[in-house]
Amino acid sequence: MRGHRERSGSLFSYVSIEERIPASHPLRRIRKLADQALDRLNPTFCELYASEGRPSVPPEQLLLASLLQAFYGIRSERLLLEQLHYNLLYRWFVGLSPDDPMWHPTTFTKNRERLLNDDVMGRFLEKLMAAPEVKPLLSDEHFSVDGTLLQAWASHASLERTDGQDDPPPPPSGPGEGFGQPKGEKKRAKGDFRGIKLSNKTHRSGTDPDALLARKSNAHPALPSYRGHVLMDNRHALIVDCKVTQATGTGERDAAKAMAADIPGAHQKTIGADKGYDTKGFVAEMRRIGVTPHVAQNTARSGGSAIDGRTTRHQGYAKSIHARRGIEKVFAWIKQWGGLRQFKLRGTDKVSAVFGLHVIAYNLIRLGNLLRPAAMEAA
Repeated sequence: MRGHRERSGSLFSYVSIEERIPASHPLRRIRKLADQALDRLNPTFCELYASEGRPSVPPEQLLLASLLQAFYGIRSERLLLEQLHYNLLYRWFVGLSPDDPMWHPTTFTKNRERLLNDDVMGRFLEKLMAAPEVKPLLSDEHFSVDGTLLQAWASHASLERTDGQDDPPPPPSGPGEGFGQPKGEKKRAKGDFRGIKLSNKTHRSGTDPDALLARKSNAHPALPSYRGHVLMDNRHALIVDCKVTQATGTGERDAAKAMAADIPGAHQKTIGADKGYDTKGFVAEMRRIGVTPHVAQNTARSGGSAIDGRTTRHQGYAKSIHARRGIEKVFAWIKQWGGLRQFKLRGTDKVSAVFGLHVIAYNLIRLGNLLRPAAMEAA
C-alpha cells in the first residue's frame, strides 16, 4: 500500500539527540578529547569570569563552537550560529539540546578578548597534548619546524606612507594623457602605486599596522601578511607548539629558536627544517642549546652549507628530512579546509589566537584518526 506524505509533522519528538549521532562518527572521539582538555582548563576559566552577576554562555561551549567553525571551514560566526540553529550534529557537539535558545552573534565578539587569545589557546594546546591517551603518541627527541605566510585582512589600498614624504604624480595611463597638463596637478587615486617602490620602511597598512609586506617568492606579489610557525613532533606529525610573528626576513629562524629552546628536558634532541634554515647563526644556536640541527643543505648558498658531514653521515638525518615533509600538511589543511588563507581579524594577538585554534583543530582531527583503532577495540 502506498504511503501518503504528511504535510504537518508531529508536535513532539521523543528521540534523544544522542541516539541520532552514529556511534562511529569521528566527532565522538574528537569531542571526548576536547572535553577532557576543557575540563582541565576549568581553573583558567574561573579566573576569567567574575564570581557574581548574570551567568554567561559557558566558555566550553563557545570554544567547542569555534572548533566546529575550524573543522568545517565555516566563513563567519553568523553562518556558524545559523548551522547551530538547525544542525543536530553541531548542537550535540557543542552541548546544546534541541530546545535551547541560540546565542546572539555578538556573543563571540564580546568574549573574543577573554577566550580567543594567545594565552588561553596555548593552555588549551598544552592540556590537549598532556592527555593520558596522547602522551604515548609523542616523542621527546625528534621534532620539525617550519613557517608559512598568512595573508592579513588588509589590501594594498590600505597602505600609507610612513616616511613623511609625498608620492610623486602618477605616470600617464594613456597615449594622450599628460599633454597640456601642468606637472604635478593630477593626484593619485587611493591604492594607485604605479611607479612607486613599496617597502616596509616607507609604507604600512592603515587598517592593520602589524601586517608587513611579504611574498612567498619572486613570482608572487608582496601582500600585507603575518608569518605562522609550528613545531611538529616527528613520531605522529602532531603539533606541540605554534607561534605567529610579523613577516620579517629572519622571522622563521627567530621563532624556531624560541620554540626549540622551550622543548623540555636536558637530553639531546633533533630538529628538522628546510633549506631556509641553513644558516651559520641558526645552526650554531641549535647546537648551543643542545639540539642537533637536521636542516636540509642549501648548496647554492654563497659560502656553502652550514651542515657538514658530522650531521649528514647519520641515518637519523635522512629520517628527519623525510619526516619534516609532514609539516606541510598542517599548513595545507589550515589554509584550504580551515579557511585561513586570509584572516578576518586584525592585529598580531587576534591572528595568533585564531591560528592557535586551528592548530588545535588539526591536532584533534589527527588524534581522532590515530586513536580510532583503540576506540573500536574498546567498543
